[in-house]
Amino acid sequence: MTEVKPKPISMERTKKQTGRHIMMAMACALSLLSASCSSNNDEPTPNPVNPDVTYKGNVAYSAGIVFNGDELGNGTQNFHFTGDVKLEKGTYLLKGWVYVDEGARLTIPAGTVIKGDKGTMAALIVEPGGYCKMQGTADEPIVMTSAQAPGQRRPGDWGGLIVCGKGLNNQGTQQIEGGPTTIHGGNNKADNSGIYSYIRVEFAGYPFDTDKEINGVTFGSVGSGTQIDHIQVSYSNDDSFEWFGGSANCSYLVAYKGWDDDFDTDNGFDGEVSYCLSVRDPRIADTSQSNGFESDNNASGAETTPFTSARFRNVTLIGPKTVKNSDFVNSSDYITAGNMFPDNGSKLGQFQSAFQIRRSSKLNISNALAIGWPIGVIIDGEKGQTVSYAKSGGFKLENIVFAGMDAIGTDKNKEYRDYLFDYLTGTEDRNQPSFSHTFFLGGSGNRVMDESALNLSDPFMTGQNCCPMTEISDGKGGYIGAFRDASDNWMKGWTNFDPQNTVY
Repeated sequence: MTEVKPKPISMERTKKQTGRHIMMAMACALSLLSASCSSNNDEPTPNPVNPDVTYKGNVAYSAGIVFNGDELGNGTQNFHFTGDVKLEKGTYLLKGWVYVDEGARLTIPAGTVIKGDKGTMAALIVEPGGYCKMQGTADEPIVMTSAQAPGQRRPGDWGGLIVCGKGLNNQGTQQIEGGPTTIHGGNNKADNSGIYSYIRVEFAGYPFDTDKEINGVTFGSVGSGTQIDHIQVSYSNDDSFEWFGGSANCSYLVAYKGWDDDFDTDNGFDGEVSYCLSVRDPRIADTSQSNGFESDNNASGAETTPFTSARFRNVTLIGPKTVKNSDFVNSSDYITAGNMFPDNGSKLGQFQSAFQIRRSSKLNISNALAIGWPIGVIIDGEKGQTVSYAKSGGFKLENIVFAGMDAIGTDKNKEYRDYLFDYLTGTEDRNQPSFSHTFFLGGSGNRVMDESALNLSDPFMTGQNCCPMTEISDGKGGYIGAFRDASDNWMKGWTNFDPQNTVY
């Protein structure tokens, strides 16, 4: 492969990027743009603007990462960053697939905007043993978004954020979903892949191949030493969040108008996740049928350990058929994606359930509020032992409120009628409610309410009523849903519910 040298940065662009005094810019230029130049000790050390790139076959390696002053990566699909770089606060164009390799360290400061290049399916991929510090603030979140102009952004404009580690999963080691070459997994439950705090990820999730889509944010075997909190994923072209194994603990997650599932757990993920909100666009659903939660132990339903046994608490799922979407019809005539259809290979489908637990998963959910889904819960027995685990107390659904569901539960995948069905025998009884229905109502504190009785408001301008005006108690000193009441402001400042029209 012919070596492609990055272009040198101009003096004017240096001034624009760094915002430094002109004399400092001249001093840096006279020292051949040395990485040691800085105006004071408090600023991060700038990385080389013209990094030395070497090639092994068609793979590019560099100890630097910024090209032409504001480009992360050189536009190839396999650029590997191997150094220790602290970016300056600014706006960058992410080009191609940029891997943070094992032993590398990347620091992205608060207030930085990273625009994903559509033409190169840009993605930032943290390899096992790599470390990325993305620590925004409520006032200055880090934004990863589409490079397209306002009004022209679509789901899947770029790849997304993928973080992989050396934690446990029930497949040993495996390639991460979506196409990257990354192999994740190990035996370090407390593995540390960095800090991911106060981040927005918008219009990501490229459909690389059938059933191999890059999600908005993907975690592969990420260990509990990793800090993950205050992340909003908007208009993802696949799942908003997906975990493949690992023990990462996460909090304050927002899934906004994603294409497929909001929270997808697989391959032995056993972390604790708290304070989560999802809001669906009633016109966007995936061909596989979209759920709030979709949970598998693995694809075959095999009883391999560690089991998918994550514990989610204080969750609010706002589905497609709320009082604000009174005209909703779960059909292709209605679910068209409107002006958000990306025309990139993605296919539309129907909405299914708030919770689909299947394939030997032992997912636990507590203190949750789910509104306006066709189905409340599916304890899916098509593959694996999920039904047996439910009957034996292997996992729990507790202190959960359903409102506005067409069916409390169904036993059969892609079946919207609430009746008893047994996959093991193939028998059904349409005069009896589904096992899923019975299991839900048998859970401690679970109940069904009218949406109007919840007294919900929309203090954060999400487009949907999601916050109760007063606390919905769980009867045990806690509360139901992601918010205690309308004054609970953990989304204030850093979230954005109109990314289509935001000027970055």
